[in-house]
Amino acid sequence: MDRREIAAVLAYTGRLDPRTIRTGTSETRDQIAQWQEQLDDMPFATDHGWDVREAIRSHVLNSPYPILPVDIARRWCAHRRDRLDRHTDPTPAADPDDPAAWRAELLRFRNAVAAGIASPTTHRQITNGGLPGDVEERLREIGSCIPPAIRAELARYRPTRAAREAAVAEGVPDALAVGCDWCRAPVGSPCRQRRASPDGTARGHAERATPQPSRVDLAAARTDRHRAA
Repeated sequence: MDRREIAAVLAYTGRLDPRTIRTGTSETRDQIAQWQEQLDDMPFATDHGWDVREAIRSHVLNSPYPILPVDIARRWCAHRRDRLDRHTDPTPAADPDDPAAWRAELLRFRNAVAAGIASPTTHRQITNGGLPGDVEERLREIGSCIPPAIRAELARYRPTRAAREAAVAEGVPDALAVGCDWCRAPVGSPCRQRRASPDGTARGHAERATPQPSRVDLAAARTDRHRAA
């Protein structure tokens, strides 16, 4: 800010807080010089969120002390820091084999963001706009995001899931869609071997290759109820 803008800042500050007003000519000259020394490298206002009058008004509303130029300088530094924290350097158009030009373009754009001349460039956020049309069409063609050949290769590493998929394909109720009353396996988890020790306590927690018969019956009963409804 130049001396004219500093004088405007002091006039505005005096309207909001008369304690900052200086009546003598020498006092006013010294005040303008002091404020300009600390606020010389900041703009009066920018097109991207900074206005020195907003900083002055915020201080007057929130602090019982007369505003000093350092209070405005600190707010400007915080504003610059926030802009740079939200900024991601875009890929320069300069030749990457020319490090000096590459670095100069990065610094030039970064300084423009910090000074409020340009808006910060942020990463694009993930949205829930759905899948592109070609992806949806491809999924309809193959029926799954995993091709059949890959699914067959994975079956030996995922026997429980393979058994569930085979049951669904054959029209058999999915037993793992319900919890097991016998071994207390939750929905989606395979049944466990449950043996009773001589003292009556349960022991043995190895996974079963097939669901408990009672779990299969429970799944079938639930399927019948849904069909009847």
